[in-house]
Amino acid sequence: MYFPYKWLVFFPLLAINTFIFGIIAVLVSSLINQRVGSFWGGVVWSRFNALITPVKVSVRGRQNIKKGESYIVVPNHQSMYDIFVIYGWLGLDIKWIMKKELRKIPGVGFGSAKVGHIFIDRSNQRAAVESLNQAKEKLKNGSSVVIFPEGTRSKSGKLLPFKRGAFKMALDLGLPILPVTINGTKNIMPAVNPLKLLPGKASVIIHEPIPAGGYTEDKMGELMERVKNVIESGLTEK
Repeated sequence: MYFPYKWLVFFPLLAINTFIFGIIAVLVSSLINQRVGSFWGGVVWSRFNALITPVKVSVRGRQNIKKGESYIVVPNHQSMYDIFVIYGWLGLDIKWIMKKELRKIPGVGFGSAKVGHIFIDRSNQRAAVESLNQAKEKLKNGSSVVIFPEGTRSKSGKLLPFKRGAFKMALDLGLPILPVTINGTKNIMPAVNPLKLLPGKASVIIHEPIPAGGYTEDKMGELMERVKNVIESGLTEK
């Protein structure tokens, strides 16, 4: 019975409410501020879509987030549904890292810029430094950035090898890393077939932050391994 609901109700509603919440986010960001705009376009949007899926999300470790602190949030990546879970339940003002090319896409680029997402230009060293300086200005007073260190979704749910980007940014900006473990989303929207949507339960474990200040470029591998072990410790399937 869920099959017709998915195609006749959920996906059409997802398309419509994404458009509506996107407009609300842009308007509120322009009239009030980006933080409130991101709340409507991120938190409310995510929770509404989880409600109509339906998916129940539980969270552990909120006490590990210090009010007003900014983080490089590093979660495992099992599913496209991770975006709803992170946006809706992490309890942080979130910015996403986006390639500069996405800024040229009508609607997407304008809306993302309005709510304060960070565009990275990797074309040359000067552009990369400028992008980093812009990121530094936006990641203040509790605004945090989310980077999936695996770089892509894990089809099995097991952790894939980590890439250096999130850890390089933590070192460059001097921000602590916030490891996050997500369970359950691979059964809701599998990486092998994102259209195979099912209702279910997901859980989020917010681990203790790991300061990046004690590490250097030469010891980045140690930092990556430490974060990976922490995230893996919370996985229900390893």
